Amino acid sequence: MTKSANAPVRHATMRGRNLAVVLEHIARHQPVTRARLADLTGFTKTTVSNLVALLESAGLVLGGAPVHEGERGRPGVGVSVRGDGAAGLGLEVNVDYLAACVVDLRRQVRYRHVVSSDNRGREPGAVLGALSALAGEAVSAVAGQGLTVAGAVVALPGLLDREDGVVRHAPNLGWTDVPLTGVPGLDAALPAEYDNEANLAALGELWFGDGARFGDFVHVSGEIGIGAGIVVDGRVFRGAHGFAGELGHLVAEPAGPPCSCGGRGCLEQIAGQEAILRAAGPEGSVGTLIDRLDSGDRSARDAVDRAGRALGAALASVVNLIDPDTVVLGGVFSPLAPWIRPPLQAVLEDGPGSLRRGAPPVEISGLAEGAAVLGAAGLVIEHVMADPALLL
Repeated sequence: MTKSANAPVRHATMRGRNLAVVLEHIARHQPVTRARLADLTGFTKTTVSNLVALLESAGLVLGGAPVHEGERGRPGVGVSVRGDGAAGLGLEVNVDYLAACVVDLRRQVRYRHVVSSDNRGREPGAVLGALSALAGEAVSAVAGQGLTVAGAVVALPGLLDREDGVVRHAPNLGWTDVPLTGVPGLDAALPAEYDNEANLAALGELWFGDGARFGDFVHVSGEIGIGAGIVVDGRVFRGAHGFAGELGHLVAEPAGPPCSCGGRGCLEQIAGQEAILRAAGPEGSVGTLIDRLDSGDRSARDAVDRAGRALGAALASVVNLIDPDTVVLGGVFSPLAPWIRPPLQAVLEDGPGSLRRGAPPVEISGLAEGAAVLGAAGLVIEHVMADPALLL
């Protein structure tokens, strides 16, 4: 290709990067004048004005109230990120529910809906079809608020080959080598991306919870299964093949009960939601279990104590391996925190094999079961902020 043919490509790439830089500073300092943006970015005032105009035409930013910057001179017109333009759609498939969430560019939740659904052993096409219908309802609902969904990210509980778009193994759903491309009504309507729910829950904590103050942290998602999202330097650590964080399949009791993964004595068979409810007996919901814990029910407390100790032992190995600043308990572990955190901390702090001085603090997520779908919606917003030229 000739040098002149390459020039438009380079120009478009540079413009895209410059748009992302300006949009990032607007989001960080809003409302902010064009003059201030020129100071922050090092671009000329003319360049900033042109870039802001492009962002305005894409519906990403808008001018607002006068802003005084400095003690003298007339106020400038502040530029802010729009709250009624582009939005991100987060979707989640879990063993016992489907969820949808829409977040605007200001990271405000504009729509959320959870549908109880027993997806275990259900045909993947039927599950994804139901998810597609849920996505359509979400897109229609926020259109009335002036929002346009720019893309979707789907959270799934299992090992995902993100490059090829295949669920390699989701034992609690009973899925193996399920392709995710061409989902009817979803991929055709808007660009969709798929990711592991524990990773997205960690990102949800980082962007919508208290994760920004936790440093490097491990977010433990307690559902039917147990997953861990590992955040290092503000990014999720995925491992060589994207399969990092399968905490629930660490062996807690070698002679323990069989697991859906094909192993035996996995952590989720002792500390997963169903395992805790089963051990507490008689069968009931998490809400019922909490009522029993509140009343001092011995079998309920024994079940949660056993789960906490097993979880603490698994996390002690994780701490030795990756040395996080913080451990965060999410999902079902959030409402169970008053009872499950004490035995967990006791093992983490006093158990054998700890190589560092002092265990990391164990924090409780305020997002609970909503973290993954929030992280999914937030990831779309991150994509828009990183490459706003996609919407031009």
